[in-house]
Amino acid sequence: QVQLVESGGGLVQAGGSLRLSCTASGRTISSYAMGWFRQAPGKEREFVAAISWSGGNIYYADSAKGRFTISRDNAKNTLNLQMNSLKPEDTAVYYCAADSNPLSQTIATLRAERSYDYWGQGTQVTVSS
Repeated sequence: QVQLVESGGGLVQAGGSLRLSCTASGRTISSYAMGWFRQAPGKEREFVAAISWSGGNIYYADSAKGRFTISRDNAKNTLNLQMNSLKPEDTAVYYCAADSNPLSQTIATLRAERSYDYWGQGTQVTVSS
């Protein structure tokens, strides 16, 4: 079993930055693909960014491209999401997720919620205008 705990959320003004972290315990995630998803009030959860186990494949939702950067530190068993130039429409609960299938490499796989075996509880990000 893998437990995921997100941190780093908060309230920020439009144009500001936040760095989210996801710390894993119970098992090393070095062989897991990892992803970030978000859910805004009244909306379905959506894909934000993903990184393969090797870090060789990184994908972003169009809304995140050029502003967000996903990274992983396998030595620390953590996943990060650097978010810059934040907009009010980025307001959401952000979730990290882990996919234990080492074959998960493609964007079609990594952007699908059903690919992920483990989820964190989420961290709130609020961007004020």
